[in-house]
Amino acid sequence: MEAIFRKLSSLSATTILLILSAIFVVLFIQAKPAIEKYGLHFLVDPRWGVTVVNELKNNQTNNQQAIQNQNTNSDNINNDSLDNDDNDIAINDEDALAALGGEVNQNTDVVYGGLIPIVGTILSTLIAMFFAVPIAMGIAIFLSEIAPPFISKPVGIAIELLAAIPSIIYGMWGLFYFGPFISHIFGGGSVSLLVAGLVLGIMIIPFMASLTRDSMNTTPSVLKESAYAIGATKFEVIKDVIFPYAKKGIIGSMILALGRALGETMAVAFVIGGVFKFPSKITDPTVSIPVVLANNFAESSGMSYAALFYLALVLFVVSFIIITFAKFYFLRDKK
Repeated sequence: MEAIFRKLSSLSATTILLILSAIFVVLFIQAKPAIEKYGLHFLVDPRWGVTVVNELKNNQTNNQQAIQNQNTNSDNINNDSLDNDDNDIAINDEDALAALGGEVNQNTDVVYGGLIPIVGTILSTLIAMFFAVPIAMGIAIFLSEIAPPFISKPVGIAIELLAAIPSIIYGMWGLFYFGPFISHIFGGGSVSLLVAGLVLGIMIIPFMASLTRDSMNTTPSVLKESAYAIGATKFEVIKDVIFPYAKKGIIGSMILALGRALGETMAVAFVIGGVFKFPSKITDPTVSIPVVLANNFAESSGMSYAALFYLALVLFVVSFIIITFAKFYFLRDKK
């Protein structure tokens, strides 16, 4: 029985690693055409769906014949030299080439770059974390150490219910009510980077507050009572006893909230604006990676399809790197 238990536990852990690897492999395979075409320049290119026109000389034989026919009576043209050097002639003027009877092949190339969505994702997440962390910490401290039981229990239930609200509800509320309120105070439109960041922050507050409260409640009562016995104040007990003991749980709640903010789609799609441009100020609209994926997948094909998978791969890698760094740096055991 012990051996079966060990094997099942190992299988469960291995399954998670296999799923993670499978997601990465699928994203990489689908994004490979865009990776091969754009390379790492995709990460710093602000253009998305921009058509670049390259005018190429086409039908060189006909062009040469037209030039020769128009210059038959001219003694200054050496036809043999023209034949030999024809491949070195480059006609960039479309009107001049048309006058000579040639054809212009409009070789259009659509360029995709992910810089603007990447910047929008990072900025909206930073705004959300700066807004949510102090509020969530305050809620957790109040519920755990300050509020009496007849207040902390119903408020705690209300916080947990907030976490269960679908993200699309937050988006609708932000678009029609919260966005105009913020624009009235800070200026700008009702859809902007600031509104998206604040709505994200409101969404992740319940997760962070609930997990932080539970972590703080694990602090043994004997530690707090000992601190009070030597004359420590409430603030000193929270700062010097509870926070150090519950540090891993608190940081873990922040990491989970960070992951939620990085990947949130529907709520942000309502309030960020969906505009492919750099925000000159936080009250300007912009776009994020999840919003680009949600808005463009239905009508994408070919290279645009591969570019969307490239963006998804970037989001996957960025989220993995940030969360991994946070876990290993903040949760490492200091000896």
